[in-house]
Amino acid sequence: MRVLGIETSCDETGVALYDGESGLMAHALYSQVQLHARYGGVVPELASRDHVRKLLPLIDKVLDEVGVDNRRIDGVAYTAGPGLVGALLVGAMTGRGLAWSWGVPAIAVHHMEGHLLAPMLEPESPGFPFLALLVSGGHSMLVEVEGVGRYQVLGDSIDDAVGEAFDKTAKLLGLSYPGGPALAKLALEGDPGRFSFPRPMTDRPGLDFSFSGLKTFALNTWRASAQTDQDRADIARAFEEAVVDTMAIKCRRAVAQTGIMSLVVAGGVGANRALRERLARLMEQEGGRVYYPRPEFCTDNGAMIAYAGYRRLQAGQSEPLSVKAMPRWSLEELAPADT
Repeated sequence: MRVLGIETSCDETGVALYDGESGLMAHALYSQVQLHARYGGVVPELASRDHVRKLLPLIDKVLDEVGVDNRRIDGVAYTAGPGLVGALLVGAMTGRGLAWSWGVPAIAVHHMEGHLLAPMLEPESPGFPFLALLVSGGHSMLVEVEGVGRYQVLGDSIDDAVGEAFDKTAKLLGLSYPGGPALAKLALEGDPGRFSFPRPMTDRPGLDFSFSGLKTFALNTWRASAQTDQDRADIARAFEEAVVDTMAIKCRRAVAQTGIMSLVVAGGVGANRALRERLARLMEQEGGRVYYPRPEFCTDNGAMIAYAGYRRLQAGQSEPLSVKAMPRWSLEELAPADT
């Protein structure tokens, strides 16, 4: 079964072709970073319009790369949520329309399920069950995964997601957009012992996350400093260390609570080097193992949507002719996809 995957949930247009026998055949990604940089964040209307301009050419590029036409495609998967509603509708309408015109089934994919299953695209992938730390600009959650579509959310963001906190802290420090990678790069120059930031919600039971207070702490520390380049680097280092330490503490608790020794880390923040190193040490100490998608599949991409769609189409699931686009959508609402 060959599945075309389409991702347009926010500011990246992703397309991929996945084959159940040969694996990922081709993928392409267009990032809107330069478009939104002047505004310091994603402008939803501009994002939607850019998806309209870029999506069909990307689909043609992917299919041409491997010499496949629509007669050799068995299904179309598109991101249906969560995300920006206008951006989602571009991918959903295009994906559903192509599937109808080609006479093949379509499947609406949960964006975070795509991230969660992205490590399955790697040569060494985890078996079920596993824990998943999903960390991105819109989400920070710990999920217990028993199988495709069998998810229990153990902890979630109660305010700012970790990626959002990275971007906002970077912005208040005067760093360029996108802020997360810029802050992580600057943190390498910081003094690890100068500032001590709190580890939010680690002094109480539970696995939920909160990063809005940490962002405020960084702002107050910056205002109280001389605001030199070294102050900026030291604050970036302290902020990143607090975030990484907080997530490591929560992951350790999740391992102890569930007894599951495999941890998947996915989402854009999963590309953060400090987080990867810390969680690798943690899981080694616990006698387990951590799994990541390759860095290019940590951010939004079509490959993860094509794979997640393949698993659901293979299980016999498909969508009616109506188009599904849901800006808010819980992972726990998904149906199992047993094959």
